[in-house]
Amino acid sequence: MPLELVTLRCLKDNYAYLLHGEEGTVLIDAPEPMPILRELAARDWGLSAILLTHHHSDHVDGVAEIVAGTGAMVIGAAADAHRLPPLDLRVAPGEPLEVLGEPVEIIDVSGHTVGHVAFHFPQSGFAFTADSLMALGCGRLFEGTPQMMWASLSRLNALPPETLICSGHDYCAGNGAFALSVDPDNQALRDRLGAVQMKEQPCAPAPLSLERETNPFLRVSHLRASLGMEDAPDAEVFARLRAMKDSF
Repeated sequence: MPLELVTLRCLKDNYAYLLHGEEGTVLIDAPEPMPILRELAARDWGLSAILLTHHHSDHVDGVAEIVAGTGAMVIGAAADAHRLPPLDLRVAPGEPLEVLGEPVEIIDVSGHTVGHVAFHFPQSGFAFTADSLMALGCGRLFEGTPQMMWASLSRLNALPPETLICSGHDYCAGNGAFALSVDPDNQALRDRLGAVQMKEQPCAPAPLSLERETNPFLRVSHLRASLGMEDAPDAEVFARLRAMKDSF
């Protein structure tokens, strides 16, 4: 039976996620404690673990208070352990991990930060991508290179199309405006933005298939001609798009 997903708004524009199944409940990222603790109490759920994608404060600042209130163990990347909250379990891409009775694929999605990981639950069809692949966009490159981020996005783009991409922020307005500026004839993009504006669908989570149709950073092969980069490698087209977004 697929795990139940609960999407929580935190801070100004962050998302955190609860996953619940017969074996308990886990949290992916902890921007702040109160919305998460309130939701757990309202549903009468305990919390067995917190999975951390990367070290930025708006993804980890709630960890200490949530652990104090729930006793949850903390899981994060071994490569990032020196700047994450104290970890009970250190994991690395490619290593086996089981959460709530399901296998979890740990994916290196470095770029936004070095050591950023995504958690893919193939049985339930969720990928928690935080600030790598985002709704209609991707994260800024604070530590990694465009080539590194392109490799990360390519790994995520290889997941099954029905995978629900659970990203770390609601940047839909800004990301959507940039997407339209570089892909103005994309009807799927216009339809998605219209549905979000009319509140017919949330900005995130969203199926990977929809990101492939509307996210400019997954559409480099469609956009290279309009950028005058017909013969450029995909990573170079991505780098141009990322630079354009940074100055948009």
